[in-house]
Order: sequence, then structure tokens, then C-alpha cells
Amino acid sequence: MGSISRMIIEFCLDLYNKLNRTAKGQNIVFSPMSISTSLGLILLGARNNTAAQIEEVLHVSHAAGTTSLESELEGAVPENKSELSQERESSPSLCNTDGNLNHEAFHALLLQLQNLGKDYVLSLANSLFIQQGFEPHQKYLMCSKELYRAALETVDFQRALEASRLKINDWVESETQGKIKELFAPGVIDSHTILVLVNVIYFKASWEHKFEEKNTVQRDFKLNQNERKPVQMMYQKGTFKLGYIEELGTQVLELPYAQKLLSMIILLPGETADGSPSGLEQTESTMTYENLMLWFSSEHMFETVVEVYLPRFKLEGTFDLNEVLKAMGMTDIFSESKADLSALSSEKSLVLSNIVHKAYVEVNEEGTTAAAATGATIVRRSLPLIEVFIADRPFLFFIRHNPTSTILFFGKFCSP
Repeated sequence: MGSISRMIIEFCLDLYNKLNRTAKGQNIVFSPMSISTSLGLILLGARNNTAAQIEEVLHVSHAAGTTSLESELEGAVPENKSELSQERESSPSLCNTDGNLNHEAFHALLLQLQNLGKDYVLSLANSLFIQQGFEPHQKYLMCSKELYRAALETVDFQRALEASRLKINDWVESETQGKIKELFAPGVIDSHTILVLVNVIYFKASWEHKFEEKNTVQRDFKLNQNERKPVQMMYQKGTFKLGYIEELGTQVLELPYAQKLLSMIILLPGETADGSPSGLEQTESTMTYENLMLWFSSEHMFETVVEVYLPRFKLEGTFDLNEVLKAMGMTDIFSESKADLSALSSEKSLVLSNIVHKAYVEVNEEGTTAAAATGATIVRRSLPLIEVFIADRPFLFFIRHNPTSTILFFGKFCSP
């Protein structure tokens, strides 16, 4: 799954850098997996320069080529393979033409994520809400449903705007088990809207080793050199994978969920001699695909006994991605004179009006509930018998699907 995984991680880092420019001192959480999948769905309907821009934003060059579905599925749990094979047979090859993105590989990844077993709840859903009277191509309808499990919903933004808004919000709330309410506030969608793409992701899992609630106590979280804020700090001592990035003074901790299919990986920058947090911006500036693969690799993280202090937290992020995606180079699809969605419909005036993403992550003693992503070397230090990991200052976190290294969620926690 390396090529699709790399594409999603590259996109994740680009998107985070854009979002973070206007979010200094603010928490961020999003699902690069969910947004990438949705852009793949749009890409199915795009052609020419519109498609090329989406491919560029998605780093499709890292997911192109002749990679077979079997190799993309390396690491799949055995009980899913017969189902994966059946799904592949029902997914016509004609859906995978006219572009560089291997849509079948995306389809295979989605199928893996929907079959994680009884210890996980993961719902990833896409829907296109399209103005009544517009007729999409049958091929697009078939391929979007078979490859992306996407629903195409007809609404009437022109004559029933409020009913259309409520329909979209109800769908989102239902898909996220009630965690995400009113994705679209009144006034966000107007009567000129033609096409709205919505993606949601809902994730719930228990830690492989749960924190005991009796050990959770109030501690100070260091917002910056001068400010502190109390948090409910969870605690446990156990054997975990830990790494250390010497040049950055940053600790890397992996906290696995049940069966170790998914993990939360935390990058915790160091602090200065006076105890104030530091290093977050330096860590952010050195986050590349290559560095993340190095930092998270099994050769550079080692199992040791760790005392873990982690705040209990809830994060929610809502993003209108139009301007961000334009800044990343995806401009034509929002322009009536330039958008080419001819593989979606023969209608000439079709443009993407809004692309909105909302993510929710809750971390507590039981586990995580989430709804919706310079070369440095790592050295083995001379460690004490018990290592201490205290997340009492701003940190970055990833929720990763371990068999494929795909990042499902990415966030920055810096303000309780």
C-alpha cells in the first residue's frame, strides 16, 4: 500500500502547512484519508487541466504506475482477502482509466478500513449533493459507487435551500453517530450552489492497554513560556515503542489500539532549561514523508518501559477547503470558465461550489473516538530503566493504520 499511503501522507503535510499558517496557538485536527478519498471521487469526474491540478495536489505521481492490487493489499488481514477479491471482480477496469490515480488501490484501502474487526468502529462516507435537474453520466454513478461507495444525492438548492441544508446535515450526523452536528450553518450554502461534496469519517477504538481512570489527575499544561492551563492528565506505566529525534529534542511514542491494527503516534517536542515548551515549529518544519517514515520505523523505535502522561482531550475541526485547495493549486474546478467535469456530466457550467470537512477526535482512558490528516537522524540513547513521556506541552499526533502506514487522522494539540 506504499504508493497510496505515501500520497496521503504527502497531501496531509501540505494541507497541514497551509492550515497551520492561520492557526498559530490553535488546535488542528483533520482526516487526510477522508479528504484524499473525496478528492479521488471528484477526480473520477474531472478531465484535462482540472484533473491534472487535482492529481498535483494529491501527489498522484506517488500513487501512479503499474502497482498491482495484490501488492497494494500487502498487510491485509487474511479473513478479508476473499471479500477483497470479490469486490475487485465487481469493480470494472473501465473505472480506472483516463488518469494516473489507481482508483482500485483506493477502493482496496477503503475496504480494508471498513473491515477492521469487532474492536473498531470506522465509518468513512462520501456524498455528492447535486442540484435537481442535472443528469450525471451513468459511468460516473457506477464507478463512484463501486470504487468509493459514494452516494449521489439530488437536492433543490434553488427552491428548497433550507430543506437541502437540513438533509445534508442530517446525513452527516447519522454517519458520525451524532458526533458532528450542523456541518453547514445557515447561510453557508446559497441558492446558486450546484454541487456540494461532503466527506465524513467516524472512528472509535479502545487502547490495547487502557488508562485507569483512578490514575487521572489534574496537572498543568504549558501553553507557552508564561501560560499554564489545567488538564485532566491520564497516566499509565507499560511497555511501549519509543523513539528520540536527537536534533529536535523530540520524543516519539506509539500507543497501539486493540490488536495493534491502528496506533496513535505522538511527536512531543522538548522543552528548554527553564521548563518552557519549545521546538514545535522546528519539528513541524522538518516533517517530510521521508522523515516521518524514519521517525516511525521499527528500526528507530524500541520497546521499553514508559511512564506515560497524556491529557484527556476532545478536538473538533471544521474547514471550508475551497481557498486552501486553491492555494495548493486546485483552481480550475471552482471556476465556471475553466472547470472540466465532463466525465461527471455533459453539462458545461458544472463547478465545485463547496468542499467542507469536519473532524472530531476524543481521547480518554478507554481509547479514542474520532470523527471527521532537513534530514534528521534518530539515535538510541543510554536510557534509564524506565523512560518518562509527559505530554504537558504542545504536541502533534497521528492515528495510523499500521498494516498500510496510512494516516487516518492528524492533529496538533496546543490549547486545552
